[in-house]
Amino acid sequence: MDALKKNILAGFVSPVYFFYGPESYLKEEFASMIRSAIFPLENDAACNTHILYGPDLTTGELVSKASEYPMFTAKQLIIVRQFEKIKKPTTKELQKQHDEKLTRYLASPAEFTVLVFDADQIDKKDIEKPPFSTLKKYRHDFPIIKTPDLFASKRARESGWEFDPDALKAFTTYIQPSAREICHEIEKMIMYASARSTEKRITALDVYDCVGISRTYNVFELEKALAERNLRLCSGISLMIMDQEGQKEGLSNIVRFLTTFYIRLWKLSLPHVRQLPPSEIAKILGMFGKQEYFVKNYLTYTRNFSLQDTEQAISALRETDAALKGLLPYPDEKYLLLRLMQKLLG
Repeated sequence: MDALKKNILAGFVSPVYFFYGPESYLKEEFASMIRSAIFPLENDAACNTHILYGPDLTTGELVSKASEYPMFTAKQLIIVRQFEKIKKPTTKELQKQHDEKLTRYLASPAEFTVLVFDADQIDKKDIEKPPFSTLKKYRHDFPIIKTPDLFASKRARESGWEFDPDALKAFTTYIQPSAREICHEIEKMIMYASARSTEKRITALDVYDCVGISRTYNVFELEKALAERNLRLCSGISLMIMDQEGQKEGLSNIVRFLTTFYIRLWKLSLPHVRQLPPSEIAKILGMFGKQEYFVKNYLTYTRNFSLQDTEQAISALRETDAALKGLLPYPDEKYLLLRLMQKLLG
């Protein structure tokens, strides 16, 4: 993806692109970059950028449109959204003819057209068939963000900003792991932090204020109370989180966070893992970038939890998660929470 961005910004634009995957925000961003690279003037872009939708046209009709000369400019940009739902001709014979038409076009694309195919998820069996297989060499994947901390750090750095380690931990815990959500929230935090200080650093307080996290009652304070095995404080913080975020959603967030906490402790139960360098331990624990800073915390936490404690906690968390998903009966979320805390620390 970095190489693709570098080429587009340098003005090297290909005649065909196939953007594939669920991260629509990033696909839109790259399409916008291509648009700016092709059209120096906004008026030219407005007249010669065409947004089409897969359900409205066949591949044959699309090729015909791509073969038409643009108006008053050297190039035109055609973006086909929902390409995974491209309209199918009425017969298999017609379908074959349309697919062959696309193949011939791709062998010698019109030099005056930049064609961007934008598709979401496609069945594995279908993506190996025309017209999708025909576009294999033009394909650029935009999968779900699997390491939001790395993605957020990179996006902030591109704007000249850095996250403090605890700020990044707070941000990636509470934010939805989608590019759109992450990028919008980073923009908001940078605007907020710029008014606060000339130092280009995003602090935990910036995250709390902008994302709407309580400075006192959040999962990080819960983690500290849990590490101290303080049942009363853990229960109190958890109840406040549920009041702030909604009973079910708040408890779901708590369960998700604590599951990660205990799985990391379980991985650290192996002596040879604890003897590895911090950077290697971080990889095993699923920590990336600035999150490596917190490895030392987890190494400290292991002194307060036996392997049996950890395995019982993971079992209790799975049971609570199953109840929240409707697989087990329960009277209400507060009951579920207090029962969970008893099993974790009682």
